[in-house]
Amino acid sequence: MSTRRFTSDFPESGESQSVARDQLDANKTPAARKPRPEQSKKSQEAPRNAAHLPRTLTQVLNEANERVVQGDLVDYVPLPTGFDPFDGFIGGGLRKTELVLLGGAQGIGKTIATLQIARNIAMRPDQYVFYLSYEHTETHLMHRLLCLESINPPEIDVNKALKLRDLYQIIVAQRAKEFMGKDNGAGSLQTILGDNPKTSAALARMQRYADRLILVKASPAVTTLRAIKEMTVRLCDATGGNVVLFVDYLQKVAVHPERPRDENDKVTMIVEGLKDIALSLDVPVWSIVAADREGLKSKRIHLYHLRGSSALDYESDIAIVMNNKYQIMSKDHVSFNPYTAKQFRDWVVWTIEKNRAGRAMLDMEFQLYGPHFAFDPRGQKVQQQLIDDKVLES
Repeated sequence: MSTRRFTSDFPESGESQSVARDQLDANKTPAARKPRPEQSKKSQEAPRNAAHLPRTLTQVLNEANERVVQGDLVDYVPLPTGFDPFDGFIGGGLRKTELVLLGGAQGIGKTIATLQIARNIAMRPDQYVFYLSYEHTETHLMHRLLCLESINPPEIDVNKALKLRDLYQIIVAQRAKEFMGKDNGAGSLQTILGDNPKTSAALARMQRYADRLILVKASPAVTTLRAIKEMTVRLCDATGGNVVLFVDYLQKVAVHPERPRDENDKVTMIVEGLKDIALSLDVPVWSIVAADREGLKSKRIHLYHLRGSSALDYESDIAIVMNNKYQIMSKDHVSFNPYTAKQFRDWVVWTIEKNRAGRAMLDMEFQLYGPHFAFDPRGQKVQQQLIDDKVLES
């Protein structure tokens, strides 16, 4: 299993930037280093540094026409997230130039959903995912993915499912045997995971997309918007633009040398910067957003409860808010039963509160398997009445 690691900081000096570029180039797979002919031609026709230059409508039409003639339909075909009915509600999946925000309370499953969607997209042989985490190391995310693959969504085989505790015990126990001379194995992590019947299938499934899922442990001190954009540019150049950017999470992105007046000003800079990355690099951007204190106190979190400024609403193309189903079920509903309602504690309601290209205020529910860091991607519309329901005309 090959591992990719990229620097999260791009210093000002030319020498340091050269070293960073060499490191990035060294981590490219042969397929990434050699773009397909149509990708190379597209890059020559519309260079990324020309994203903000004026063009006539005729030029735009001719460029779009040329791409369609060549069979390049990436601007028209969305990337499915693998979650149903979510994909149907947002027009089939993620689209280039769009900024998607996912908010909710701590522990509701935002990172679980985001990493699972990143995994689903990276499973496509022609698609790469760039996942920046300000919260977790790359190794921890790998461990989460192994647990997710053990339950194998959408199959959801709980009989073979691993928890982090199980995974750690398998690794430590095997190394202890080798240390005591009871096993002559090589002792590598891949050998341990590949030989153990409880982890071998999960490892094999993860290896199918391991070369296309790029992980970075970002730093709130040095991983700025500029650094994120530069890394994404290099990945776009290496893959013909077939990249989806995931940021976990928005409020931790560094903004220096700018000095925001307050948190709202900082969030405005970040969300506008992420939207600029989506537009100028022609990629989908998905970012997690934390809830503010008032939101954490409320019975049901909404888009206006997300921490920061109104720019979150203005700049996003799609905004989803997560809530625990049990906590937001209407207790006044005629069919509410406190005993049967307990079954919904492991269900999370995803509400599309903003959808620039379609209907909003749509509620769907997915079952969360928290110990295994996975959702069952086969969801459904919420049938029960929820608190703060708004009646919207079709």
